[in-house]
This record gives sequence, C-alpha cells and structure tokens, in this order.
Amino acid sequence: MKFITDNAERWVTAVALLAVTTIVGLIDNDFLMWLYLGFFYFIGFDEAIKLFGIKRKSPYLYATIIWITAYLYPNPDDLFFIMAIFFGAKLAYTQQHIKKKLLIPFLYPVSGFLFMLMLYRDFGINWMFWLLIVVATTDVGAFFVGKSIGKTQFSPTSPNKTLEGVIGGVAFATVAGTIAGYFMDLVPFFIAFIVSLLTAITSIFGDLFESYIKREAGVKDSGDIFPGHGGVLDRLDGYLFGSIMMMISLRAFL
Repeated sequence: MKFITDNAERWVTAVALLAVTTIVGLIDNDFLMWLYLGFFYFIGFDEAIKLFGIKRKSPYLYATIIWITAYLYPNPDDLFFIMAIFFGAKLAYTQQHIKKKLLIPFLYPVSGFLFMLMLYRDFGINWMFWLLIVVATTDVGAFFVGKSIGKTQFSPTSPNKTLEGVIGGVAFATVAGTIAGYFMDLVPFFIAFIVSLLTAITSIFGDLFESYIKREAGVKDSGDIFPGHGGVLDRLDGYLFGSIMMMISLRAFL
C-alpha cells in the first residue's frame, strides 16, 4: 500500500474531482454541463497552445467562438470539421505555412471536448457516467497492475507505463464498463463489451499521446492546476480520446 500513501495528494485531488463531477452530473443541466466542460476546455486549450509552442493569440478567439457556438449549435462535433475547412482555406489563400500548426490544438484537445459535449446531448448523463467508469477504471487498473507486477516497458514515449499495466487496465475497464453499460440498461451486453473495450484501449493512447507532446515540449506536466496530477490535459488525456471512440462506437452499433 506504499504507492497509495506516496501518492496521497493525487488520490485526494482525484476524489475531489470525482465528487464535483458527480454533483454536476446529478444536476443534469445542459447549460451547467456546458459551463463545466468549458472550464476544462479553456484551460486545456491554453495548456495545448503552450505545449505546441504557438505564440499567436488568434487561436484563443477561434476556440472561444467554437465553444460559444457549441452551446447553440445542435451538433457540436461538426465544428471541428468546419474549423479544419476554415484553416485549410486560409492556408491555401495566404500560403502562410506557419498556420499549419495552428490547427493542431483544435484536433487536440478541442475535438475531444466537443465529442464529450455531444455524448451528453445525444445520449445523456448516464452515458457520461459510463465514459467516466471506463476511463477511470483503465487509469486506476493500469496504475495498480503496473505498480504491482509491471516489468515490460509499453512504449519509450512513456517509460513508466508498462505492458502489464496497460493490459490490466484495459481488462479491468472492459469488465467494469460492460457491467455498467449493461446493468445501467444503456446497451445490450455485447455492445457494452465492445464499446468498453474500444474506449479503454483508446484512452490508453490518449494518455500516451499527451505524454508524447509533453516530451516534445520538454516538460513534466501540462500545467499545475490539479495537485498531484498536473494540468487539465494530464488529468483528462484518456477522456479526450476515449470520448471520441465511445461516441463513434455508439453511433456505429446503435
């Protein structure tokens, strides 16, 4: 149990975030959910801008327009593709190649937040809790299994992540997610299994991608807003990939 006491600050922060998230979820109000996700959206976007080394201020304006529009527009996930068309058209017209990297923060993390908002609006709060169960269990399972029996490095991108931990995290999340999805009467058992498995695997690579951009930027954490965790991207990396996969999977199977 030493690795629990050694990470006490991390667990306290995680429990506090879970409590606040649960309260917001139980209130189940569209505007409040938009505000709550928006809080993480803007901080995460600012972290991404800094990690990608973008000096311009214009992306903040675009990000603000996107999130305000997302509240009014019925299909928020469309906005990423509209932004991609906008940047593509602007790049072709001005031929300013520096603009290429300005699109990256709209791929990560903006698209993930748009899909989270869409998951809530299209399916409801219980599906958001399902996403929370799958990604959180992946993270916790990988941590415990990795610390307990992990020996094989999973990827040089994240040296501390082990293959055993990844397999354990995905396995625990798939079981927990399947049980939750089925017994919460969200989807049939087989679909609950497939969606949970795909979401868990994808969340692992969300974590890995965030490790990659931090390594490229030469920093340990994306920020310092959450004691023991770092920044918003450090805490929500798995959700930003996992929400997209869950949404796409649900659309495919339902």
